Amino acid sequence: MNQSLPGAAGRPEDDPAEQARAQSQAPVPSEAALPGVLPAELNAELIEFRRDLHMNPELGREEFRTTISLKARLELEGLRPVVLPGGTGLLCDIDPVDPSAADRPRIALRADIDALPIPDTKNVPYRSTIPGRAHACGHDVHTTVALGAGLVLAGLARDGVLNRPVRLVFQPSEEQLPGGALDVIKANGLDGVSRILALHCDPKVEVGRIGIRPGPITSACDRLVIALDGPGGHSARPHLTTDLVTAMAKMATELPAVLARRVDPRSGLSLVWGRITGGHACNVIPQHAELEGTVRCLDHTAWQEAPDLVHEVIDQIAAMYRAKVELTYHRGVPPVVNDPGSAELFRDAMTARAGAHTVEDTEQSLGGEDFSWYLEHVPGALARLGVRPVGDTTRRDLHQGSFDVDEKAIEVGVNLLTAAVLLDG
Repeated sequence: MNQSLPGAAGRPEDDPAEQARAQSQAPVPSEAALPGVLPAELNAELIEFRRDLHMNPELGREEFRTTISLKARLELEGLRPVVLPGGTGLLCDIDPVDPSAADRPRIALRADIDALPIPDTKNVPYRSTIPGRAHACGHDVHTTVALGAGLVLAGLARDGVLNRPVRLVFQPSEEQLPGGALDVIKANGLDGVSRILALHCDPKVEVGRIGIRPGPITSACDRLVIALDGPGGHSARPHLTTDLVTAMAKMATELPAVLARRVDPRSGLSLVWGRITGGHACNVIPQHAELEGTVRCLDHTAWQEAPDLVHEVIDQIAAMYRAKVELTYHRGVPPVVNDPGSAELFRDAMTARAGAHTVEDTEQSLGGEDFSWYLEHVPGALARLGVRPVGDTTRRDLHQGSFDVDEKAIEVGVNLLTAAVLLDG
């Protein structure tokens, strides 16, 4: 149970979401009053586009085919996409014809375009054709939704209905720390942008619904590699060696436990190992051992302090066993902290399109997302797009070879993003 000072927490004025709602003066328009609904023929085209991406997944900074496909379709619409300096990913601006609208700050819609290095295990016609690679995190859906929103908004611009400039951000390499968002930022992709929005597939949320949360919605994520070295020897004489296997085992168990007692438990700091290697024979104490894992953290301040704390603790444990230790700490991504006003914009947009009952509160996860880098520069929000088929009770998750979506989510996502652009006052 959360504890708070008497009379302090729990008041509406202390809730970021309530603050954002109180700031909104205009009523949310109904679907009938809001243009930009995805046409059926374009929806069918987008489904085929998504399946083509799914069949041809590309890893981070190798998304050349994906980039070419996006560029060609946007140019067909009369737009002028610009490929990022690295050769993958692109930016595309959509400008209103009304000069007064064109002078307004730009809103950005971001999609990540890379796949994962895991095999596709589904038995579907659009299964991956590339061995060992799959769109198992929904980035093909994110890309298709942003493309669809861009095409609809371009049509509104031609009709003189678009009320503000828009930038489509098709970002490479989200899955590789510290993430391709930094490539976009370095290429001035946020210049002139006042707000940025993104969607992420969520197999726990039913299609036709979204999950939103003001404030932190994902975790910080770093990678660390610990190398231990020392004189090995015969297992019959461990006192004459540096027993690296025991030192490694102590490091693997003690480091997470000590960290849990050295930081505020509300920060949610978590260290989990993914690789432990050392030794080649049962009677030989090795001279080298390694541990590799991830540090995840819900709190931005604790994330900033984590590297120094990890260094301190591993030095103490290594000294107990006279082991030489080297830590390689790879900074990953900070937590995604949703701007309350942007989260509320998502709520209003989904309510306008499908009703308030289609919006649900969502939890903060320990997953990392490099969308957080954008929010270090401009306000914005990440919402979770429901992709679970209606009535499906199968427990599914991201980053699995069996991952798939209900493709009705594409239409939902396009209509949501276009509504968010039009409602951003």
